[in-house]
This record gives sequence, structure tokens and C-alpha cells, in this order.
Amino acid sequence: MAIVNPNPFTTRPEIEGSFGVVTSTHWIATAVGMGMLEKGGNAFDAAVAAAFTLQVVEPHLNGPGGDVPIVLYDVRKGRPEVICGQGPAPAGATIAYYRGLGLDMVPGTGLLAACVPGTFETWMTLLLEYGTMRPADVLAPAIFYAREGHPLVERANATIRSVETLFRQHWPTSAAVYLPGGSVPEIGSRFVNPVLADTYTRILREASNGGGGREQEIARARKAWSEGFVADAVDRFCRTQKVMDTSGEPHRGVLSGHDMAIWKPRIEAPLTYDYGRYTVCKAGPWSQGPVLLQQLALLKGFHLDGLDVAGPEFIHTVVECAKLAFADRETFYGDPDFVKVPMDVLLSDAYNDARRKLVQHAASLEFRPGSVEGFGGTVKLRRAEEAGATAGAGEPTVGRIGTKPGEVRGDTVHFDIIDRAGNMISATPSGGWLQSSPVIPDLGFCLGTRAQMFWLEEGHPAALAPGKRPRTTLSPTLALRDGEPYLAWGTPGGDQQDQWTTQLFLRHVHAGMNLQEAIDAPAWHSEHFPISFWPRTARPGVLVVEERVSPEARRELSARGHIVEVGPAWSEGRLTAASRDGWRRRAAANPRGMQGYAAGR
Repeated sequence: MAIVNPNPFTTRPEIEGSFGVVTSTHWIATAVGMGMLEKGGNAFDAAVAAAFTLQVVEPHLNGPGGDVPIVLYDVRKGRPEVICGQGPAPAGATIAYYRGLGLDMVPGTGLLAACVPGTFETWMTLLLEYGTMRPADVLAPAIFYAREGHPLVERANATIRSVETLFRQHWPTSAAVYLPGGSVPEIGSRFVNPVLADTYTRILREASNGGGGREQEIARARKAWSEGFVADAVDRFCRTQKVMDTSGEPHRGVLSGHDMAIWKPRIEAPLTYDYGRYTVCKAGPWSQGPVLLQQLALLKGFHLDGLDVAGPEFIHTVVECAKLAFADRETFYGDPDFVKVPMDVLLSDAYNDARRKLVQHAASLEFRPGSVEGFGGTVKLRRAEEAGATAGAGEPTVGRIGTKPGEVRGDTVHFDIIDRAGNMISATPSGGWLQSSPVIPDLGFCLGTRAQMFWLEEGHPAALAPGKRPRTTLSPTLALRDGEPYLAWGTPGGDQQDQWTTQLFLRHVHAGMNLQEAIDAPAWHSEHFPISFWPRTARPGVLVVEERVSPEARRELSARGHIVEVGPAWSEGRLTAASRDGWRRRAAANPRGMQGYAAGR
């Protein structure tokens, strides 16, 4: 008999076409991005529109006060590039100032953790340098959904509920937006943010005054944000409001309008690593991006072809390499404008040949960074049991403080877009979550808390300093295959991002899985190293696996010394991915948990 469909089961089909693909963590943003392509925009226009929409429909995962790294391929230039949309620490953010407040780490919530908001300037830079549309075109969908409403997703409801008391007792401006009528909005209810809609409408009004083309409109929109009424409102709020944070005390912010006025996003060359046919492109060590490249540099010394990608040998090998790479992240990474990061050594064959020998049959329970003479800093490990949960703190993610193993509480958004011409973009916007800081009442959004990723120890590569970029976890990825742009992918998930993105890549490359199969496959993450968010704790040896990893594999991993915790069957990773292969455009999206509504078109 004829076999009608020989393909293995996936939770949803891998999307395939020739016009273009958009895949994101929310169906409305995916539809908005595809709408821009259908109106004649390119991938970069679609990205800007989707990004502004995600701020509205996933306010528990990202917002206008946050930050974003971007990796893209522009067919006109014929090369991959990175846009750093990670705002730096304000001029007033010094170790001495924070220590003088009696703090030993930057709070995980509130105004002291705010860096310069990076998203708006970055999306306008992308629109100007790579896009074709006007600000009004790309902002229209976000304004519509903010003013007319969108169905509130389950995790937004749960996030608001988790900080309800904080809002009522300490952050009344947030209560005014997120507790409409004095109550937590119901799942699926129509949620609106008219003040945010007004903010973007005013920006467009100021952008259109004065005539000229789209370049002039973009310039005036940027001025309204960084030098105009938005910066004024941010400055005023930080100067005049004392805000409760995770320290248990209220503090004013140090972010100023001047900090916003002098910062601009930067276009950079990516860091790259060649892995067989593939050249993988990441942002520099001001992000955690290079940790994926370091994992590949270690893993290329192992024979992974033919291994069961949910089996104990594969999982153990990948996890042990991840431990080594993330230990180096903690020890060496920082803003290269302030510290020299020895990436040439960290990605070299000699260094990784030596480090690879540390991977043994048994799991390591030690924190083992490498040694590069003249570089790096000492990391003081804090164990998870030393810290308790605080409402709204850090980046709520998977299996960390205050959660059950594998329980998802929210974090970030991600999207990947490829257009008909072959332009590609992968972006991971985050920060400015509704739970991170109180809403600025004149603007309808809150500031981010990325400064919590700095250390308050002098001499550490990631130590706090004015004008310095925090070492963000945000980490989109792009890969060339045989020299041609091929794959864009990424995920929300804080410290797990470059664990899950590595797993997808390895499944695709070594097991021949298509993009949807690679996303659907059983997954895991290690909690062995310090998390990047307040309270900066570690859980040595802990490995959280999905229940779909077989009992036999879990027993073998435990026998090797891993402290195995089992999460729900569909709980690890919130990946999206898109590829171009000749005329073909493919896309896939995550089916898991709170982001099971992710969509590709």
C-alpha cells in the first residue's frame, strides 16, 4: 500500500513556502509580521512591527523599557551583522554608590536596576538602516492592540497575580494599569493599555511634524524618545519616586534623561565559530552569546552522529560541555569596551582540547572555569538555599527560586523572520517586564532591571561601571551553511537560552531532524552555574529534564552523578526557528507550556 505521509509525528507542521516566514512567541505578533511582508515590507520592517506588538501582547515578558540584541543577514551587504540594543548602566551607577546604600548586589526589581532603555532606539536603527517603511506603518499594529485590546494570556494573568500585593502596597502606578477595576484581569479578557497607545501616538505625531521623508520621521521619533517627552518622564520619575525593591527598602533611581540622550545602538560584526559545514554567528561577550560557540568548540571533539538525542550519553556529554563553557562565561565575559575578553583563546583548538579532557564518564559537581593568564575574575558562588523568593525579582524562568522543577513562570520573547529576498533576522527582546519596576504613569510602561546582572566586586569583568553594558543573557543566533545564510533561531529562557539553542542545533545537524522535530524533542537544562539574575545563586550538579526523557536515561544520568530533577513532559525551551534553503523558506515554533501559543507562518 502507498504511504501517504511518511514523516514522523510533530506537534505542528514545519511551515514551508517561498514568500517568507515569520515565527514568534505569540500568534498576534506572527500575524503582524507576516502582514508587513504582504504589504511589501522586508524582513526588517516585519521585525520592527512584530517587536512593538510583542511589547503590548506579552507585557509580562518584555516592554518598551527593556533591551534587545539582534543578529541579521542583509542580502544587500552580503554579511551577517549584530545590532547591540543593550543599554548601558547610567552615569550615576557606581559600585561606591550602591555599596553606600548598604547593598552587596544590585536589586532584582525597582529603579536601581534600570539601564538605559534600548529597544526603541534599536528598532528605529533597524528601520532606518535596513528597513523600507515609515514609523507609522510599523507602530500601527501595536497602537491598535494597546488601545483596542487583546486577549490576556494565561501566564500574564498568573504573573499579575503573583505581584498583586506588591502593586497594591508599593507600586500603585502599576496597579492602575494591571489591576483594572481593582482586580486581576481574567485569562482571555480584553486587556488594554491606552496610556502606552497614547505614548506611541504622540511619538508618531511629533515624527510627522516637519515634513521630509521616512529618514526625517525616524530621526524625529528618536528625538521624542531619547531627548523629548519620554526621556523627560523617565528622568522625572527616577528623581522624584522612591520605589520598593528586593532589598526591602525603597530607593530612587539613577537613570537620567541625559543617559538616554547620549546613548545610541551599535552595529557590530558577530563573533563566529565554524562547526563542520556551519558558521554560527553570535553577539559578543557583552552577552552570553559566545557560550554557545564555546560549547560547539568543546563538542566538536566528540562523535555525536548516531547518538540518541534524548539518551544519556548525548545528554551527559552536552551538559558537561555546557558546565565548562558557562563557568568561563562567569569568569571572563564582560563589556569589551571596558575589559579585554580573551575570546581568541576561549574559542581556540588548543584551549578546548585541554578543557575537553575534563569531560569524564561521571558528572562533575565542581565549578571549573579555565585559566587564561592576565584575564578573568573570581566568582563567589551562592547556593540556592541561601536566598528566598521575592515577588517580581530577577527574570522568572524555569526551575529556579520559588518554582517547582521545570515550572515555567515567564521571561522573554523571541522571533525569527526571513523574507522572499533572503533577508534574515533573529531577535530576543526582553526586560521592562510588568513585574520588574513600577509603571511610569505618563508613559504606560516600566523600566527594565538588567543592571542586576552586574557584580558589585571591583576587578571582575562584569563589575558595575557607568556606561558599561551588563552581560545580558539575551542571545539570538544565526548560522551560515557552506557559506550561505541558512538558519535563524532562539528562545526565551534567561541562562537556559544557550543550552536550548545548542540542543536544537545539534539535533538538526547530527540527527537530521527538521526544525519542528528539533524543537519538539525532549529537552533539559543544567543549573550548575550561577544564574545571571538576582539573587545570583547556583545549584551544583542539578540537571532538570523533561518527563519525556526515559526512566532508563534518567537512571543512567543519576548513576553518573547528575542530580536529576524531572519537570513536566513539555516544559523545557521555548524555541522558534526559521531557515532558507535556495527558494525554500521554513519555520517552526514551540508547543510547550505557557508559550504553546507560539506561531509560525
